[in-house]
Amino acid sequence: MTSITDPNMSDRFSNAMEEIHNKHLKTYGEIIDTTTELCQSHRQLVKSALDTCLKKCKDDDMLFETIQAFKKDLEQINTSLKEKRHAISGMVSEIQQKEMQKDDIIQKIEKLREEQAKRKELIESQNKANKDRLRNLGKARLVFQDHLGMEIRTILGKTQLVKGEKLQFVFRNINPSDQDSAYVVTMGIREDGAYQIVSSDPVLECLPVLESRLQETNNLPAFLANVRKEFISQARR
Repeated sequence: MTSITDPNMSDRFSNAMEEIHNKHLKTYGEIIDTTTELCQSHRQLVKSALDTCLKKCKDDDMLFETIQAFKKDLEQINTSLKEKRHAISGMVSEIQQKEMQKDDIIQKIEKLREEQAKRKELIESQNKANKDRLRNLGKARLVFQDHLGMEIRTILGKTQLVKGEKLQFVFRNINPSDQDSAYVVTMGIREDGAYQIVSSDPVLECLPVLESRLQETNNLPAFLANVRKEFISQARR
């Protein structure tokens, strides 16, 4: 063991302490450098993380705005589609209604055509019947007017059943005591083409029976002959 009285002992101790101190300083310096590097690295890491978070937040905000814009556009598109569907539904309903009206008009036109054809057929039938009646009147004029002194007059009818012109058949040479005395039967043609006896002067009680027989047979000369017979029979009572 070295004696503490060794004059070099103090120098060696001082050197040893200085060496230890230098080592500690070096170690502390390394620790400080490492800590500084770690701090800088940490700050860079934190800054990088913060930048990443900020960018992510910004991207999320942009994505949210984009989603909201898409959502708003989708709502507008849905609203537009609903309006278009409603408009199309209205147009379809209108088209269907027009088709129904078209069918109804076609049916009415067909009905009018049928009615017109029936009316034409009826008119032709009435015209034929009127021609036959005119021929009968012509025959009656020859038989009664020329040979029996009967006069045929045309008057205007105003009754509900018989409107327009009516005929008056004026018989003379009925009453032996008064050859010029007039016996009158007034008649016309109804809208359905049938003969219509309006009146007789004097009144003949059997006139409805004679009228019914006339409508059945359409024989006007026979009807006028029977009327004349009834007038003669009544005048001789």
